[in-house]
Amino acid sequence: MPITLLIILAATCIVSFMAFNNRRMFDDLILWPPAIERKHEYYRLVTYGLLHADPMHLLFNMITLYFFGRVMEPLYNATLGPFGFGLFYLGGLIVSILPTYLKNRRNMNYRSLGSSGAVSAVLFGFVMYAPWTRILVFVIPVPAIIYAVLYVGYSIYMDQRGQGNVNHSAHLWGAGYGVLFTILANPGVLPHFLGALSQPGT
Repeated sequence: MPITLLIILAATCIVSFMAFNNRRMFDDLILWPPAIERKHEYYRLVTYGLLHADPMHLLFNMITLYFFGRVMEPLYNATLGPFGFGLFYLGGLIVSILPTYLKNRRNMNYRSLGSSGAVSAVLFGFVMYAPWTRILVFVIPVPAIIYAVLYVGYSIYMDQRGQGNVNHSAHLWGAGYGVLFTILANPGVLPHFLGALSQPGT
């Protein structure tokens, strides 16, 4: 188990479970834009990713992070040093939520939580390395690149509808960040990805 991934998984699970039963802690850590705008509580741009709405929300994100993070941590660390994956994940939390924060910075009624944006970054970083690897989606094996296209399309559609409690904008920005960061960290991954796309059987 890569050590940084283990720390992220443990911290997220511990804080999430503690906050399930501690409303004050929950309110102090969640992304509430006015607290950043007025009180300069910038830590919320990170701590919101340690919270989840319920155990199923937490379980889904942590399972996804585990399966793809254990593959990606050694790759980022090999390129960026021992803290490479941690830097990547932290950036995913911040970049994926910034557009949401800027859009709602004076909205007293808006709150956001969950690590989905950063998890999306990890997933899409994986897609750049192994686009035709089959991943399980509701027990159905689907090529990673096909899932990525459907994921982006669905997120764009739902974000434009603006309904529900899911922050689809964070999913999209996290995915875009994951692709861009991966290419900047290892420029060779782009020709590798393009070449792999032309060989779906590999």
